[in-house]
Amino acid sequence: MDDFALKTRAPASTHKKVVIELLDRKVLRGYLNPTRLGELETLDLLTQKGEHEAVPSTTVRAVYFVRVLEDDFSPERKSFLSRPKLHGLWVKLRFRDQETLEGVIPNDLLAYADKGLQITPPDLNSNADRIYVPRTALSELTVLGVVGIARRKPAAASDEQPRLFTE
Repeated sequence: MDDFALKTRAPASTHKKVVIELLDRKVLRGYLNPTRLGELETLDLLTQKGEHEAVPSTTVRAVYFVRVLEDDFSPERKSFLSRPKLHGLWVKLRFRDQETLEGVIPNDLLAYADKGLQITPPDLNSNADRIYVPRTALSELTVLGVVGIARRKPAAASDEQPRLFTE
């Protein structure tokens, strides 16, 4: 009987609360599945009314993943007060309208060549947990620093452990 209960359990929701800011500064609120973000020509936004709205990726300025849909979505602080403590690349984004925003991204530049960036904003107490910025919304990306230790491949292990002292 317990096995049956596990099989009929509803799957966890993959849609996250988002606020989509368009290039013209219009704001759309709703739910979005982030798994294919950056791969599709249009974003499928589930509005608060339960309707699907197709949003062309080329019109998106930023997608804010928020805790509360109705609250202010834009981080109050746009830059770090000091060197960030999060591991990754500390970057400065310049939008096409010349506004700037700093954040931390994972230390893997190949993932960001064409699609866009998912950054952790400088204000960790803001409503936005992370922000996705499509490549088309940016005019410049500057790496300000590498934070934390870069992952290195382990050295080839030898069969014998080296001795510290001769015996």
